Amino acid sequence: MTRRSWLAIAALVLAAVGGGLFWARRRPPVSLAWQGYAEADYVKVGPVLAGLLTAVPVQRGDAVAAGTLLFTQDDAAERAARDQAARQLDQALEQLANLQSGGKQTEIQQAEANLADTQATMARAGADLERAQILLRNGFATHQNVDQLSAEFRSAQAKVAANEAALAQLRNPLGRAAEIKAQDAAVAATRAAIRMADWRMAQRRVEAPTAARVADVLARPGETMAAGTPVVALLPPANIFVRFFVPEADLARMHLGEELAIGCDSCRPGLRATVSFIAPQAEYTPPVIYSEESRAKLVFLIEARPPLDQAPLLNPGQPVTVRPVSGP
Repeated sequence: MTRRSWLAIAALVLAAVGGGLFWARRRPPVSLAWQGYAEADYVKVGPVLAGLLTAVPVQRGDAVAAGTLLFTQDDAAERAARDQAARQLDQALEQLANLQSGGKQTEIQQAEANLADTQATMARAGADLERAQILLRNGFATHQNVDQLSAEFRSAQAKVAANEAALAQLRNPLGRAAEIKAQDAAVAATRAAIRMADWRMAQRRVEAPTAARVADVLARPGETMAAGTPVVALLPPANIFVRFFVPEADLARMHLGEELAIGCDSCRPGLRATVSFIAPQAEYTPPVIYSEESRAKLVFLIEARPPLDQAPLLNPGQPVTVRPVSGP
């Protein structure tokens, strides 16, 4: 090969290299994009108490508001317990009233009449004694007569005191302080039993804790459910988020609270999400991320949450592409 040929080949090589460098400098920067998928934290609602399902009025896909009835259980045992406690409370209240009350009204009236009779007798005996003492000083009565009238007056006084004590006893509570205190405790216990029965009855009607979409119905009426076993799975919009993976070289771009653009097949433009979690350690690319460029590389898990009005537009498991809102 001649020298001229070598020179021509060298010129072509230099031209190709120069052109490649020029194109590399002039071409637009590659846009950053990371692969991920939509994910969700489901709220699985189950009964607090074991029991038989009687109704599940919601269906998969229903939109429910907070407080919407999700399912009911048989509450026959709780109703019976509530009725029993209510009757026991009535009985305990009557017993307490009896201990706190005095004698019968007719007995009190009789005691008042007896007291009035003895008071009248005492007044008459006192008057007779005064007259006899005057007659004794004038010599018209004997000491024996005065002594007899004095004894009758003291007897009348004693009867008045006895009738006053009997009337006070009838007006006082029949029970002693300790008996009344014990009965007060019995009344409080039965009231607590009623509150417990009411609470158990309320647990047989389970309502949605928040506004959500019914993701799944896991049990049907007629099934006996253990306590805590899910019956309905709810998907609140606030629990939908995006999970994606970035290589170590891009990790420095990620910051909590940073806004990202979300794209997916058939998604409307303008979807956004805010970074809410950055994994503290690296992991291998999960199999669900089908990207030849990032496969078998160490990546960091990132989670971002879209606004509540955009979250329902993403379906859990749906592949998405995540890009920074600003920058390359």
